[in-house]
Amino acid sequence: MFAKPSLTKLKTSDAPRRTLALLLALTTALGPTAMPAFAASRPAVKQTRKDPVTATPIQHLVVIFDENISFDHYFGTYPVATNPAGEPPFKAALNTPTVNGLGNSLLNANPNLNPANGTGASNPFRLDRSQAYTNDQGHDYTPEQQAFDAGLMDLFPLYTGTAGPPPSGSGVTQTNGLVMGYFDGNTVTALWNYAQNFAMNDNSFSSTFGPSTPGVINLVSGQTNGAIDTLNGTGGEVNGGPDGSLTVIGDPDPIGDVCSSSTNNQVTMGSKTIGDLLTAAGVSWGGFMGGFNLSIVNSNGTTGCARTTTSAVTGVTESDYIPHHSFFNYWTSTANPAHTRPVSLLEIGNPGPANHQYDIEDFYAAAAGGYLPAVSFLKAPGFEDAHAGYSDPLDEQTFVVNTINLLETLPTWSSTAVVVLYDDSDGWYDHQMSPITNTSTGSADALTGPGACGTAATSLPGYNPSANPHALGRCGYGPRQPLLVISPWARQNFVDHTITDQTSVIHFIEDNWLGGERIGQGSFDAIANSIVQMFNFTKIRTNGTVFLNPNTGEYTK
Repeated sequence: MFAKPSLTKLKTSDAPRRTLALLLALTTALGPTAMPAFAASRPAVKQTRKDPVTATPIQHLVVIFDENISFDHYFGTYPVATNPAGEPPFKAALNTPTVNGLGNSLLNANPNLNPANGTGASNPFRLDRSQAYTNDQGHDYTPEQQAFDAGLMDLFPLYTGTAGPPPSGSGVTQTNGLVMGYFDGNTVTALWNYAQNFAMNDNSFSSTFGPSTPGVINLVSGQTNGAIDTLNGTGGEVNGGPDGSLTVIGDPDPIGDVCSSSTNNQVTMGSKTIGDLLTAAGVSWGGFMGGFNLSIVNSNGTTGCARTTTSAVTGVTESDYIPHHSFFNYWTSTANPAHTRPVSLLEIGNPGPANHQYDIEDFYAAAAGGYLPAVSFLKAPGFEDAHAGYSDPLDEQTFVVNTINLLETLPTWSSTAVVVLYDDSDGWYDHQMSPITNTSTGSADALTGPGACGTAATSLPGYNPSANPHALGRCGYGPRQPLLVISPWARQNFVDHTITDQTSVIHFIEDNWLGGERIGQGSFDAIANSIVQMFNFTKIRTNGTVFLNPNTGEYTK
């Protein structure tokens, strides 16, 4: 077990000034009512919470869970950027490792067909910084499997592609070939710089196929099977598992959430979550959602469930809180359906009226006030969550960089790790076939043929459901996505090739705080690899802070 490490060689003397400046900037940007009322009475960076005993030096894990990005969409040409005039430059450090990205053959003779005429290659192409706002691509459970074409990875324009915006640039943006577009280090500059200084995995996958809700359910429970209640019908939002239970494959809202749409499909899950395990062990934790505090009034006058923000990048107005992105409101044990506020800053992360569910601004107040929970799950307001169609990589960069910059000013940075990963791929092209660890033969499956993702385990001789709890109506792993670890304990300029998935984060939490306890009930956490190999716990780094400009992603002076 590790005691709390010292970070004496890192620059922390001006942490209070930077923290207060960042909090002031947040308050200014979001309006005077954005910060919790109880935050003002607490001094900044006064760490009073007792850190739990952990298996590693990491005593604070912050999970930033963004939206809808495939690995090739952000890192396909890493570490080589085009560097045109007028865009933030990126130059790779010497000895930067290569990634499993888009080589010459995939860039110039890609097997995906041209959507305009059905012949010839639809090659990947660069989207520049002025094209950061793009249309949303198709990312439902079935179309993503069809795009994979049994591992040939050649039918993305046909099944998941959607035409522009962007309205300018290559003509392919006006076709379903837009799905082949990618950004490089001149647009996703901050993420490339974090990869340069910390650790990245190029072999990380969604736990299953499909959109946001399966991703968020897998992140916190590892198990999309086990919907115990539905409202407004299933409507294709759940897939029948071979044991007669229901598996979520779409985007239903949580039953009971006051912000859930009265006409949308809704579900309640019956499985356990990592939150249940942490609560039972007395470990502080929280889910922090943009827009969760219904009493805040935005500068545009919106409030409650109707709070919205208009992005200066996209010009699109989007809800701050999106119910089907909610981390823990799908389970009665961890839900805060009325969005009840915590009674004090001291409650953040602990049992109380809010039941561990808070607004994203509560996270900043708790962190600055010295009450950073052991485990925190963060979801940006809608306009900053990276989801194509209403968000974009530049707004995402602002959220990610401001959050990490703040954390790096705190005394707790010496024991903190930030994980950045994504809920789904949005259907964006990625060339890497996922390892299928769980087969499924339901009407929504299509990976290896109509109604088939391999051969269902239930049809094999000697099938024993108690011995094989993973054979429950969901095909996975799904598409490949980025995963980064940012910490003074992270390996530097390191690319990990270990197969990981969304539940690898749960696996690390369980090993670090819970003595290796697993969720059970078929959760993928039991079979997932950890992310522990992305750290070096022999010695804390003396260069473990990297401050970036939230607008450009470049290093600050």
